[in-house]
Amino acid sequence: MRWDAQTLDAPDGALPGLERSGLVRAGLVRTVRTPQFEGMTFHEVLCKSALNRVPEQSRLPYPWTVNPFRGCTHACAYCFARPTHEYLDLNAGRDFDSQIVVKTNVVTVLRRELARASWKREPVALGTNTDPYQRAEGRYELMPGIVRALTESGTPFSILTKGTMLRRDLPLLALAAQQVDVRVSVSLAVRDPDLQSSLEPGTPSPRARLDLVRAITEAGLGCHVLIAPVVPFLTDSPAQLDALMADLRDAGATGATVMPLYLRSSTREVFLAWLGENHPALLRRYRTLYGRGAYVSEEYTSWLRGKVEPLRRKHALTGVDPLAARPRPAPRRPADTPQPTLF
Repeated sequence: MRWDAQTLDAPDGALPGLERSGLVRAGLVRTVRTPQFEGMTFHEVLCKSALNRVPEQSRLPYPWTVNPFRGCTHACAYCFARPTHEYLDLNAGRDFDSQIVVKTNVVTVLRRELARASWKREPVALGTNTDPYQRAEGRYELMPGIVRALTESGTPFSILTKGTMLRRDLPLLALAAQQVDVRVSVSLAVRDPDLQSSLEPGTPSPRARLDLVRAITEAGLGCHVLIAPVVPFLTDSPAQLDALMADLRDAGATGATVMPLYLRSSTREVFLAWLGENHPALLRRYRTLYGRGAYVSEEYTSWLRGKVEPLRRKHALTGVDPLAARPRPAPRRPADTPQPTLF
């Protein structure tokens, strides 16, 4: 969703970089600040489309996505979606964490798109860009409408989240799973609560997310866990991975996918700034490991895979990643396109 060719209905609250006049480049309806979300600003917009077609060349295994928000209150220093805020004349650092764009009409638009005769009921992924169960969902409650729209149209869907707010919708998701294929994944890569509160300060604690995994499985839904990103030299020791996978097994997770840290453009800048402030001794090692690119070295990837696979088998976490259920072609990888390594 871009800002182009949409209308501004409120006289105040223009976003940084946008003109304060009648017809501007934004779909902004209003800007909201509230004491319940101190430090956060919500920019409510009217989107033109809800379903986003995933290009074949991306190599991602799902054909469609829905993203009710842009920006994310989780404030993860490593978030690969940070550069998308720059399209909105916002920065990828603090603005991404605190200036949240909310597509308030996303349910209405999604229902219209799903009702088209051309819709083939291909799988839709939620949570592939920013988290649909971030704190903003507590205010706007968009996900129940999205889930109902997909279910009533007969469209299978998957959800990936760090947000324990998903608990609210477990009864709805359990009912949906009786009608369509529903797959739920939780993202949890940092077991140490002190590191978690520094690296991803807006996320629920590791214990809270383990409890979420347990609640999902108790609701009768399978729960895959995305151990991503593995942060070199901070969360990648065999002992750390073994302990995390043991916790996941005990919580009832059905599988785990491990992905190393990916650093693209402004995400790299934000993460390395965090690293320099919190672990400056690692900066030189990161420059060696990543060079000038976004991907960790092949040697590191091979090393990590060699450690991970035995642990997945040991803890019976070899279930298939829901997001990898639909193979796609593997064209040559563009240098500036995210290409996650799944194993």
